[in-house]
Order: sequence, then C-alpha cells, then structure tokens
Amino acid sequence: MDMRLEVVVIPVADVDRARGFYETLGWRLDADFVAEDGLRVVQLTPPGSACAVIFGDGVSAAPPGSVEGLHLVVTDIEAARKELEGNGVQVSEVFHDAGGVFHHAGTAQRVHGPDPERRSYNSFVSFSDPDGNGWILQEITERLPGR
Repeated sequence: MDMRLEVVVIPVADVDRARGFYETLGWRLDADFVAEDGLRVVQLTPPGSACAVIFGDGVSAAPPGSVEGLHLVVTDIEAARKELEGNGVQVSEVFHDAGGVFHHAGTAQRVHGPDPERRSYNSFVSFSDPDGNGWILQEITERLPGR
C-alpha cells in the first residue's frame, strides 16, 4: 500500500501573520476555514510540492515555533537562497556539513559554502518562520536510485 506524506501540521501563535509569511514565499493558499467552534484551519502548499502545511487555531497543542527540520528540496540552492532573501526572509548562508553525511542539529558542524564536490543531498540553507519553526532547503540535483 502506498503511503504519501500529505500534510505537516506546524504550531503558530499568530495565524494571520503565519499565513502572510508563507504567502510571501509564493506558497499556494489551499484553504482557510473557520468552524463554528472557533477551529481555524489554514493550508498552504509550497510550489511543486505534493505535501502541504496546516496551521491555525485549535489544530495543534504543540508550542508555537517548536517544529524543526522541515525539509524542502530545491535543484539550485544558491538561486533558492536568493529568492528567499528577495522575499524578505532571513536565511542562512549556503552550508554543508563537516561530516558530509547529513547536517547536524542547529548550527553544529556547519561549513560555509556548498558541498565542495556539489554532491546532491549535501548543500543546505536554513530559515525560520515568524514563530521559529525551522526549515531547511536541501539541494538535490540527482536522486539516488529508488528515490
């Protein structure tokens, strides 16, 4: 049975501020519903993604800004960084990990610049939404077999 990741729920403090932030990134607004009991569900999808994010009022008990390590895949890490910066997002410099396997948590073992060999899966930038939910852009130019 296929299982596809469809939605990731992220906790935010200010729903309208979060919606505005993600719309500034060019994400498609799929829904903004308010139920009679006050439940508000906002869903946006990044360009080219089959997975959306949902946030709102009453959709998560997690503290706002507590999600980290959300990954978005891009084919050109430097162009993606420039686009984010052009949209007013505070974004890290391009980096790769000193160990060359995957990035460490936080900023540990970050080495400035893209992977020296420009290997797929090894160059990153990071940014956070206004609540502090942490995102990583990962450059993938050639997928490993079976992916």
